[in-house]
Amino acid sequence: MSSEDSAEHEPVDLEDVDADPSAYDALEDAEVAMRVNEHGLYIVDDEETGVSSQGGTPEEAVANLAEAVASHEQAMSGGSGDDWL
Repeated sequence: MSSEDSAEHEPVDLEDVDADPSAYDALEDAEVAMRVNEHGLYIVDDEETGVSSQGGTPEEAVANLAEAVASHEQAMSGGSGDDWL
């Protein structure tokens, strides 16, 4: 991997940023990974569902992921999802 490739997706340790996934019901027991892309956006992934989201700060990225995972879970459980359209 070139140094340019690693700069595009630099991993971030959640313990080093002020973002706690367990503070959100949808992420309470989730295994979450975070990285920073070449544009400085924080990208977070829920390893179990495969859902990803992003944000300008670690906190925003985790909050966006929690919302996306909740929507994913609702869709997978047969909910209409109309409330978020």
